[in-house]
Amino acid sequence: MSELSTQPIEALQHFKGIDFPGDIRFGQILVTGPPGAGKSTLIVRLGGWSEEGYLDLGRKHWWRSEILSVRPREIHLGLPFRGLANAVSVFDAEFLDRDPLPPVDFDRIVLPPRKRFFFSVDWYRRYVFEFLLPPAEVVFERRTERARHSTHPVDAQLSLEICAAQLDVFRRVAEYLHQQGFKVYLREGMDGRPHRFREPQSPP
Repeated sequence: MSELSTQPIEALQHFKGIDFPGDIRFGQILVTGPPGAGKSTLIVRLGGWSEEGYLDLGRKHWWRSEILSVRPREIHLGLPFRGLANAVSVFDAEFLDRDPLPPVDFDRIVLPPRKRFFFSVDWYRRYVFEFLLPPAEVVFERRTERARHSTHPVDAQLSLEICAAQLDVFRRVAEYLHQQGFKVYLREGMDGRPHRFREPQSPP
């Protein structure tokens, strides 16, 4: 899968002093990203649902999950990886203990049905995925500081290379969901401007 470039979103609105795309609703937002990206901090700032939710994208009907009924909220993505029988998070040992780290098996991500009737749900418009993707060096520094206080078990196995690999996983998942028709945007942090994927130009 070729990597799409991104561009800053021009039309903005503000929730709790943070810039968001102007064409979304507050209650659509699902915040995700790798460990140390700042998801919990953003959700607290927004006054969203504080309990973290786990969403397995390889599971049938994940889009009907009860954890998605209250938004905005933070979600951890369970993803199918090549060579692994079950979906796991990027901080699970099944992922981290593989050498090399396995790529996402996009063929095993389950997609909701398309809207066919007037009264049916358009799952691709019900949710908006915000991917928090700071630079790997920033994430590594944050998690190294957290590890000193042993507040997050996910920081026990930590390196700059692992942080970079986890960010890459989420960047690729963001692009995949965008290409499937979901509303997706990215940002490096709360104070950063949100970006959208730029569609490739057709050859003349």
